[in-house]
Amino acid sequence: MIPAGFDYHAPRSVGDAISLLGQYGSDAKLLAGGHSLLPMMKLRFAQPAHLIDLNRIEALRGIREEGDTIVIGAMTVENELIASALLQHKLPLLPEAARQIADPQVRNRGTIGGDIAHGDPGNDHPALSIALDAVFVLEGPQGTRQVDADGFFQGTYMTAMAEDEVLTAIRIPALASGTGYAYQKLKRKTGDWATAAAAVVMRVDGGNVSHVRIALTNLAPTALRARDAEDALLGKPPTDAAIADAATRAMTICDPAEDLRGDRDYKIAMAGQMVQRALRLALSRCK
Repeated sequence: MIPAGFDYHAPRSVGDAISLLGQYGSDAKLLAGGHSLLPMMKLRFAQPAHLIDLNRIEALRGIREEGDTIVIGAMTVENELIASALLQHKLPLLPEAARQIADPQVRNRGTIGGDIAHGDPGNDHPALSIALDAVFVLEGPQGTRQVDADGFFQGTYMTAMAEDEVLTAIRIPALASGTGYAYQKLKRKTGDWATAAAAVVMRVDGGNVSHVRIALTNLAPTALRARDAEDALLGKPPTDAAIADAATRAMTICDPAEDLRGDRDYKIAMAGQMVQRALRLALSRCK
């Protein structure tokens, strides 16, 4: 299908983009990589009267280090995450997970910020951001504010970002030495969204789990943090029984929609498997 008619805007600064959002309000949509919005426009599920293209705003790109924090511009594409030597050294979970997103063509255009801001439970970066304790930098007419990833995602296509705000950057603490990490993703074929996926970040000190984050992709109307599953491990030895208990607890919070990737029971069962696989891989990396 052909999208409904719209006016196209290409601002050169974040301030200009915010001004356009203020001018056109709910009639405007921001365009990043376009892999989520444009298909919705073609199907006329989304019909913005004004499309604001962020691709000419260079300030929204790049990966840099600020002390112990890695700052990633919202318009940084997936292939830049994969190629970044800084991320490979300080946040290896991100480039590893980015390789599992879609295909090379999509990764050349798809942006980390667009993936997050769209609020699609099938997107990978929401759960990754929660597992990594990320903070999102939002800029609007009232200035700049920071919002924790855990709590930012409020429902399908719903986030804590206001209508007149732009996601400008993602701030993530560099992984401490000895941190294990993993993203385990089940999908039908290359390029597909996850049937079920789990992101894990953990540390082990003195034989006990001292830090753990578990987050789930495409298993509810929004990315999930499995807090009860974390509690099954925190302060305890990461035994097979503890890992199995954590997986069982993670399954209880899942509320997936039935679709061509499987029915509800299958997806919940696969959530448990992905959690176990991610925990075991992360544990093997805790050195």
